[in-house]
Amino acid sequence: MNTDQPIVGEVHEMSFIDHLEALRWHIIRSAIAIVVFTTAAFLAKDFLFHDLILGPSRGDFWTYRAFCEFGRWIGADALCIGKPTFDLQNRQMSGQLTMHISSSFVVGLAMAFPYTFWEIWRFVKPGLYPHEQANSRGAVFFVSVLFILGLMFGYFIAAPLSINFLASYQLDASIENQIDLQSYISTLTTMSLSCAFVFELPMIVFFLAKAGLITPEIMRLYRKHAIVVILIVAAIITPPDISAQIIVTIPILLLYELSINIARVVARGRTASLNAQLAANDGVSQ
Repeated sequence: MNTDQPIVGEVHEMSFIDHLEALRWHIIRSAIAIVVFTTAAFLAKDFLFHDLILGPSRGDFWTYRAFCEFGRWIGADALCIGKPTFDLQNRQMSGQLTMHISSSFVVGLAMAFPYTFWEIWRFVKPGLYPHEQANSRGAVFFVSVLFILGLMFGYFIAAPLSINFLASYQLDASIENQIDLQSYISTLTTMSLSCAFVFELPMIVFFLAKAGLITPEIMRLYRKHAIVVILIVAAIITPPDISAQIIVTIPILLLYELSINIARVVARGRTASLNAQLAANDGVSQ
């Protein structure tokens, strides 16, 4: 028998060099996607800055109008947020060009995230067992949806409230807020991306529960500790404004409660699978 011929049904083992080669192409395709979206964002300069980035700096921004309408509906005029009182300035010769390039890259990175995660998943998935692949079906879809929801929450809710609070905070009426462009964009991107990654909590819990590293009982037991951690995270990604911290804390708490339910469903599935396996073993032994 010729041992050099591959056996039918045999799984082909990839060498370390083969894995590196496969990883290299996944990285190259991801980089190409990022470059494409970055280039598109760079070319759409008017929309990128006037409508997207500088939107929260104007009084007609969607969030401010929505809060005003909601405040009038419930009779709470305090919710009506006015135009942020600050002027944006550029203090470096190449500052605007640098911000154009860096902002385009951040937007391109965010837009390419679903595809980039898909490429990473394509590299990781073949190394999983069949039952692990079945358990993680739909991971790319749900990770992408949660990322987009978190990004939208950060951009439309958390970032505008933070910008408005920081812009309206004054030590004395004689002090004018003249904000550097880099500081403004840094606040906007940090708030938006932080919320995008925080919203991945349910998927993180899902995979940890699948691996047996976390259970719903543990999450319920340490719920009070989790609330403290959530408050700290909300305080870090928001300015020292209690209203903004509450608005950011509420969805994270809801995500934590959702994660407990996800862990419970996973635990039920693991228990049912174990019981079925034990029953099958008992049937074989008999």
